[in-house]
Amino acid sequence: MPLAPHQTHLLIIEDDKGRREFLLEAPVYSIGRDAKCDIRLVSQFVSRRHATLVRLPNDDGSCYYRIVDGNLKGKASANGILVNGRKLPTHDLQNQDEVVFGPQVRAIYYSLKRDAIVTSPPDEFDITLISPGMVGEPEE
Repeated sequence: MPLAPHQTHLLIIEDDKGRREFLLEAPVYSIGRDAKCDIRLVSQFVSRRHATLVRLPNDDGSCYYRIVDGNLKGKASANGILVNGRKLPTHDLQNQDEVVFGPQVRAIYYSLKRDAIVTSPPDEFDITLISPGMVGEPEE
């Protein structure tokens, strides 16, 4: 049975506070200016609840994130979001997508995948022998 690839989701935010990285693991993230947001944007040009990230499953057992303008109750942000230069109400994020929330406030999404590494328990019959030539002088 093949193992599912290991997947890491990363969101890099650039705003008035500088550059910050967020490892995405939770099923839902709120993004905005409000201090109660999971991912806080530091800028007067973004909404308090500007966008929402939602984790969704793929058919192969992996997952992806969808960004939604505004909150999950349907209230959109004041200025919307631009994904790769296009104003969209929602978008299934792909590796290296750029999301612009306002002037000088953006995020880059990364979906990093690597094949799972199969490890096995140590072999109980694997014996490492030490040659006498490998040992230093005995201590007196």
